Amino acid sequence: MQIYDYDKDVIKNNLTIEQVRDLIAELGGEPQLQHEVLLCKTICHDGDSHKLYYYDNTKLCRCYTGCAEPTFDIFELVRKVKSRELDCDYQLPQAIQYVAQYFGYAPSERIDETPTSIDADLQYLENYDRINNISLETKIVELKEYDGKFLKNLPRPRIEPWIKDGISQEIMDFYEICYDPKNCGIVIPHRDVNGRLIGIRERTLIKENAELYGKYRPMKLNKQMYNHPLSFALYGLYQNQENIKRVKKAFVFESEKSVLQYATMFGQENNIAVAICGSSFIQYQAWLLINMGVQEIIVGLDKQYQELNDDEHKKLVRNLKGIHNKYGQFVTISYLFDKENLLSYKASPTDEGKEKFLQLYNNRVNLY
Repeated sequence: MQIYDYDKDVIKNNLTIEQVRDLIAELGGEPQLQHEVLLCKTICHDGDSHKLYYYDNTKLCRCYTGCAEPTFDIFELVRKVKSRELDCDYQLPQAIQYVAQYFGYAPSERIDETPTSIDADLQYLENYDRINNISLETKIVELKEYDGKFLKNLPRPRIEPWIKDGISQEIMDFYEICYDPKNCGIVIPHRDVNGRLIGIRERTLIKENAELYGKYRPMKLNKQMYNHPLSFALYGLYQNQENIKRVKKAFVFESEKSVLQYATMFGQENNIAVAICGSSFIQYQAWLLINMGVQEIIVGLDKQYQELNDDEHKKLVRNLKGIHNKYGQFVTISYLFDKENLLSYKASPTDEGKEKFLQLYNNRVNLY
């Protein structure tokens, strides 16, 4: 595997506690958020107790049992876990690259903190001078396959919260959406482009659990954690690949729900939506689409800001800039950007109905 150079301090210092929570969950750490601290299983030494703490104020982990050197950063945690998981001497540069690619950082990428207006930011996106010496060559990553026979035995009741959110029962059945009565969670199987079961995510319906662990986490059943690296797959690509190849376009959303909402609004036969299961769109995911002949990628991230030019808005614009900088020379990229305040705070472009979605689509920011 080719290793690139990344600015680890920029990455570490800009990770939110929610992002770290998602990463540790993928590693099997079952993190619980309490104020600005994550309480996790001691995956640093293959333990079971929740005595591994991550402190957001210092960006450091501390193991309170079992580790000879108890304080380390998120990269060292990944190195420890991957060394044991892969039965190899996983090196720190590999761990840094793993974290960087998980969250969509480019090699040696630096974040520009200079305040800019929305018009200036959009002008930057539209006038960006494309770099001509970037390669998007990559190799297929074959993820671990899980046995999903038990999915047939899980109940498939009417899940009222998702029905109310604009997802039909027919579409939920098509995407194998089930219900976990033990943990009161919506079960979401993830398949690779060949239909292999590579992971299962669970969306809790218990408010207290969502606040502690996050809304989404890998499903755990009989001590088996059905986790997978989200950055090396696109949810919905297996089901929608033929539609995407036909129209040579793809919508990229944050969550699985958006893929299902799109299918309900426009019909599964017209579904060209995929989900990155987060807000980071990395090279491998872009390559999956471009390799299918996609000519336009329409990015529809959640509205993670309350007002134009607030700190959250500037962060979103930086994210969009980063996506364009990395992939704009290979494919046309457009953005569903809510300049008219159509959406609620944290809403997905698909959350508030077909009419608003079409307004966002017709007014999308095009990059050529």
